[in-house]
Amino acid sequence: MSLLELIRLDGKRALVTGAGCGIGKGCALELAQAGADLILNDRPGSAELPLTAEEVRAMGRQCWTVEADVFSAGGCQSLVREAVELAGSIDILISNPAYGKRCGFLDFPAEEFDKVIDATFKSGFRISQSVARHMVERGIAGSILFISSVVAGMPFERNAPYGSAKAALNQLTQSIAVELFSHRINVNAIEPGWIDTPNERVTFSGDVIESAGRSLPWGRLGMPSDIGRAAAFLVSDAADYITGAVLPVDGGFRFKDMRAENEPVEADPA
Repeated sequence: MSLLELIRLDGKRALVTGAGCGIGKGCALELAQAGADLILNDRPGSAELPLTAEEVRAMGRQCWTVEADVFSAGGCQSLVREAVELAGSIDILISNPAYGKRCGFLDFPAEEFDKVIDATFKSGFRISQSVARHMVERGIAGSILFISSVVAGMPFERNAPYGSAKAALNQLTQSIAVELFSHRINVNAIEPGWIDTPNERVTFSGDVIESAGRSLPWGRLGMPSDIGRAAAFLVSDAADYITGAVLPVDGGFRFKDMRAENEPVEADPA
């Protein structure tokens, strides 16, 4: 079978969380382009979720939407239950929930810390556990893919809980991969770098994003489609022999300060 045939996802049903916009939407559209049918999730009342569903259906794919708050245990359970009821089964999970709060360590509010951990780490555990149980019960040799972050290994100031949660998610990825070996369920993670999403456009002006992008190794911020294409590969048969991997997709963002122009200048000898 050719590589192009192996990358196709025809007949697969994928659950993608946070699919209303940003990285979740980018993953959903690329999986649909590869042939998968989609179960799309976003927060209750999301105005963006129906729009993503329209784009998926315009590609000729089946698409179902489930509104659920995956930051809570009950929301995770109801999401997976309703997804199975609507689509019949789940072959692929793209787990994408996250919440970040920038604040110094000494002043970080306890309630915000709990929210970051609940949304960014616990949600991934809960959703993947429910989906994995479904796959094992049905004998589905499926794929689970977490959206992590390069900050898991980059200790940015004012970002301790979020970076720690993503690091825990990477460890979770590998631990789950080991436990699911016997069921032939692939478990991997992608670490995006700085991605041009609607949330980034709220935080930073367009001029700042364009200027910052030019300073990065690849000359631009990443796009949701960059993450989506990597995701489509990792959940395809072309990546059958890949499990427990954590793949940075960051255009070199991790190494942006490693270039020669950033080296300290040595003083001339006296």
